[in-house]
This record gives sequence, structure tokens and C-alpha cells, in this order.
Amino acid sequence: MGAKISYFVMAAFLVVYFVLVGGRGVALIQQGTALTAALGVSALVLPAIGVWFLWVNTRFVTRANRLAAELEAEGGLPVDELRRLPGGHIDRDSADEVFARRRAETEDSPDDWRCWFRLAVAYRDARDTPRARKAMQRAIALHTSARH
Repeated sequence: MGAKISYFVMAAFLVVYFVLVGGRGVALIQQGTALTAALGVSALVLPAIGVWFLWVNTRFVTRANRLAAELEAEGGLPVDELRRLPGGHIDRDSADEVFARRRAETEDSPDDWRCWFRLAVAYRDARDTPRARKAMQRAIALHTSARH
């Protein structure tokens, strides 16, 4: 629950920032000179990109959470079987073992969104965030196409 609260607080701060920067951009454009208009337009571009980025990430997180809820209802969420170091960090060899099993599972069933979801978790546990995100995107796409 703490992660959700943190996400929404950060999103709220970003939205306030986008509104403030956007307001400054509009004020610069209204001054009417070529220089202030150019600065104003550039000030509006950054919040537009930020809003798009926030929207894409929020949609991704929402869809991934739906998959997690569905997998939990089926009893298919991956069990945390990772060994931990004394400081609480995941043992790298343990993460590699679990990852190898998840990868083999996904190779055996490449069209099963559940396998891709579990592979995404294994990537995350191995601290490979870009691949974790791509695997989760694949799980979301497979889940979406299976429903339609």
C-alpha cells in the first residue's frame, strides 16, 4: 500500500508542477515578442511530455496490477523462494536460479501471459528493470489479445 500512496503523491506533485510551468509558458506567449513566445512554447512542451509520460506509466502500472490480481485469484502468483543475504538483499545466485526456471517456463509456453508475468518478476528480482518492463508489457499484450 505504501508504494501506491508514494506513486499518487509523486504524481500529484508532478501535475502541480506541470500546471505551474504551463502557466508560465502561457504567460510568456502572451507577452507577444518572438523570444518570449519561443520560450513559452518550449515551456509548454516539457509539461506535455511529462503528462504523456505520467499517463503511459500509470496505465502500465494499472494493467500490471490487474494481471497480478487475476493471477493471485488463480493462485498463480510466483512464490518468493529467493534466499536473502544478512542485510536483506536478494542472493544473486538464488535470483539466477529462479530466473533460469522462469525463462524455461516462458520458452515452453511463449503465448501464456502468466509465464511472462512471472518472468517479469524474475527480471525485477535480478534487478534488470528494462527487461522486466518488456516482459510485463508482453504479458499485458498477451492478456489483452486473449480477452478479445
